[in-house]
Amino acid sequence: MINGIKALDRSLRWGMVGGGGTSQIGYIHRSSALRDGNFVLQAGAFDLNAERGRAFGVSLGVDADRCYPDYETMFAAEAARAYGIEAVSIATPNNTHFTICRAALNAGLHVVCEKPLCFTTEEADELEKLCAEKKKIIGVTYGYAGHQLIHQAREMIAEGLLGEIRIINMQFAHGFHNEAVELQNESTKWRVDPRFVGPSYVLGDLATHPLFIAETMVPKLQVKRLLCSRQSFVKTRAPLEDNAFVMMEYDNGAVGTMWASAVNCGSMHGQKVRVIGEKASLEWWDEQPNQLRYEVQGEPLQILDRGMGYLHKSALAEDRIGGGHPEGLFEAWSNLYRRFALAMDATDRGDEAFLADFWYPDVHAGLMGVRWVEQCVKSADAGAVWVDC
Repeated sequence: MINGIKALDRSLRWGMVGGGGTSQIGYIHRSSALRDGNFVLQAGAFDLNAERGRAFGVSLGVDADRCYPDYETMFAAEAARAYGIEAVSIATPNNTHFTICRAALNAGLHVVCEKPLCFTTEEADELEKLCAEKKKIIGVTYGYAGHQLIHQAREMIAEGLLGEIRIINMQFAHGFHNEAVELQNESTKWRVDPRFVGPSYVLGDLATHPLFIAETMVPKLQVKRLLCSRQSFVKTRAPLEDNAFVMMEYDNGAVGTMWASAVNCGSMHGQKVRVIGEKASLEWWDEQPNQLRYEVQGEPLQILDRGMGYLHKSALAEDRIGGGHPEGLFEAWSNLYRRFALAMDATDRGDEAFLADFWYPDVHAGLMGVRWVEQCVKSADAGAVWVDC
């Protein structure tokens, strides 16, 4: 159990790009990064409106002279300081991620970035190579992947409790955008604008979350090929989709399905992953994140609860409170930020042994998500045909 104990013997000096006063995602970044004291917020370019961004930063306790009008000014000014920032989080619209990530790495900073990391495989490859060249990391915020029960599932699958994996069903299907809500809501409008989100809506915004959760649970499986069909039920969103179905074939002969939707009326969130083996199945649902369903053929259903002593030690190590009390999205994000801090520190120390088997959503995870979306769009636009991955 963490109990608020810092993972490092000091706090990493940290800044933000975006995530200003009206940003929900900015708040979760700050709450998660600052929660255990592994990071300390010292600078930011919080808003396109420099004056508003400065006022917001000062309200957070950031010195006024370290609240910058833009990220270029911040990176240059912080690099000139004896104790400038060491890491930066990027909480801006999707079309800016690649440029800001690249600039941050070139400024010698570690990066935490919202997904998607960028729009194309070529851009993601460039960032992965730049991380290696600059000896800095990019962490990608696939939020719920940090939840302890995801790692309980990973351990159970690795131990062979499910047998050979045959089927993976994934979905992220909510109903909040069943109408053109973006026409009345500026904070939603950019999500369905190709200039800001690239070639997809729900595939990139929603589907990559359960996709990465499944990859975390079953890390040895690789998608061999896929077929995607996508729809724009709210016609003003075309060519971007608000619903999509994907079929996948894995390299071991397993198959997978993905349903991503913003028009699943009545559903609050609907993010689920079900892994089916030859002997048993596991299912996790983000609306009941503290429970993992374990279903063995011919035996009664088992519900595994977070925080209980029968879980694997890796599923207990990042608990923040005992079983019976709920932990959710903020705790999962906090676990990711704790891991980002450990990875940043180990990278700076050149501790390859530590990093060799240390899990966190890294630049390669971001690259794989970008490549998957790219292939989904390619398949759908060709008339829902199979494409290699």
